[in-house]
Formats: sequence, structure tokens, C-alpha cells
Amino acid sequence: MNELPLIIEPEELAAQLEREDLLLVDLSSAQNYAAGHIPGALHLPFQALMAGTPPAPGKLPDKERLMEVFRALGLHPKHHVVACDDEGGGWAGRFLWTLEVIGHRNYSYLNGGMHAWRGAGLPLSNEPVQSEPSDIDIDVDTTPLMEAEEIKRHLNDEDFLVWDARSPEEYRGERVQALKGGHIPGAVNCEWTWLMDPQRDLRIRTDAREFLAELGIDGSHKIVTHCQSHHRSGFTWLVGKSLGFDIRAYPGSWSEWGNLPDTPVEQ
Repeated sequence: MNELPLIIEPEELAAQLEREDLLLVDLSSAQNYAAGHIPGALHLPFQALMAGTPPAPGKLPDKERLMEVFRALGLHPKHHVVACDDEGGGWAGRFLWTLEVIGHRNYSYLNGGMHAWRGAGLPLSNEPVQSEPSDIDIDVDTTPLMEAEEIKRHLNDEDFLVWDARSPEEYRGERVQALKGGHIPGAVNCEWTWLMDPQRDLRIRTDAREFLAELGIDGSHKIVTHCQSHHRSGFTWLVGKSLGFDIRAYPGSWSEWGNLPDTPVEQ
């Protein structure tokens, strides 16, 4: 079987739908999935990817719960997983990052997700898809993530960069969604939606590398990205990965950092 690219276009995917090793996962809302999805795509509610425990609901579920999720999807080591959503890549990116955490690295993102698939006029199905559960065993590899203590240790490193995917209002501390408002010292703000092209059905903008470089986000840094709950930063992690950056994610995100008593904050 030929390798599929990390970022796959709708027409490329449409030509591969008969592959036996393909596992399509749609993280759209239940309503949008029911209204029409890619033939053969399984629906996964985004809540399955998060622990959901205050004050940092975006943290990973424990290993047992993650294994339940991936067994229910019918994941096998042979699968090439393609993820999509209905919002430009946040939940799909979070899902692919979770695959990275469990060591499953054969995956792609449908560029633009269901917006692009519908925009290309490709086939849709209203039939719910049932998976055949698997008995896959997983291990949790923490390499793709970074916790608050490690971030604090690296804040003064010249080659370390925090990419804040939240809105400028959250970054500046004008919109406060934790005990503390503001941002991690030295963090660079690039809101996740700035990397989507609304003229091209929310595909990743073609000048993403140059756009990020102008903000100071480039391959010369070791990058950690976050938002409020590692949903929006699921997409920024994916974009960074697609550009070959050394990028990790902070699943605790601002909901943890902004509520910890000893974390430094800038406004």
C-alpha cells in the first residue's frame, strides 16, 4: 500500500476509500455527522479524548479509558487513520495527537475537514457506521506532551517557545477563564483560526510557514503549544507537525496554568 501524506486533500482521500487498512474517524458534532459523512467514517464524540476533570478538563484520560476508546473504534496497528471534523481541525488534531501519544503514527488529517469534502462535491452517507471492536493494547508515551513543571523549567531557554493558540483577548488577560488571566511568560500568540483559509473551505493556509515565521514561530525552536483545554491547540500542534517543527502540546493548558498558585503569568 502506498503511503498517505500527513495532510491529505479530499480528492486524494476519495480515491483511497476502498483501502482495507483505512480507518476514517469523524469528530464532527453528532448532528453534522448524521446529516452526512464520508462513506465508512466512524463517529467519535470529542469528549472521549479528554479526562473532563476540573480544573483542567483537557488532560488525557487514563490508559484504561484510552484503551476502551481505541478498542471501540476497532483500531489495529495496520490501520492508516484519517481524521476530520466540522470546525477546521481542532478536534481532528487533538485526536491525531492522541494517536501519537499511544504510539500509532500512521495517520492523516483531511485538509479542511468536512467543509472541504462537501465543498468538493464528494459523496456523503447518512448511514451510521458500526465498528468491529479490536483487542488492541496501548502504551502511553508522554513524549508528545509537556506538563507545567517542565514548561517552567524551560522558560528561560533561548531555543524554547510557547505557542499560545487562544484569542488575543485571552492572551492579553482581557478575557479571563481561570483564576489568573494573561499568558505564560514569553509566549507567542497565534490564534488557531489564523492558520485556516476561509476562502479554501478552512484548509490550512498555504503560507503557514511564512506567516508563523513573521510571528517568530519557526523550526529553530523547541515548541510547546496550548490553548484553554488543548482543543484549539490540537490544530496548532498538527500544523506545526506538518511543517516539521519540534512541537509538543500542553494538555493542561490555561485551565491548569491559570489556576495553579505558583505559575508565572504575563499580561
